[in-house]
Amino acid sequence: MAKFRTTAPQWAANKDLVRKYYFFDPDKSPGGGVYIWKSREAASQWHCEEYHRMVQNLYGSPPRIQIIDALMHIDSVVGTIEEFDA
Repeated sequence: MAKFRTTAPQWAANKDLVRKYYFFDPDKSPGGGVYIWKSREAASQWHCEEYHRMVQNLYGSPPRIQIIDALMHIDSVVGTIEEFDA
């Protein structure tokens, strides 16, 4: 959590980022983030070489990035289902 806390303020201030979820599995050691971006272009812009260096320096391994399109959003608290154009 300490390492995640060091990067949280910069992501919170990022106007292109809609949401980020940090995750970690203590038994298997994978950790990382799931980012919800305003666009694919924003995702590509912010996951540039500088980002790769930061991840390598902070966590000791390079990031593995997969960009996928969201097709649907379900918010069970609000009770909404939203489909996105594919």
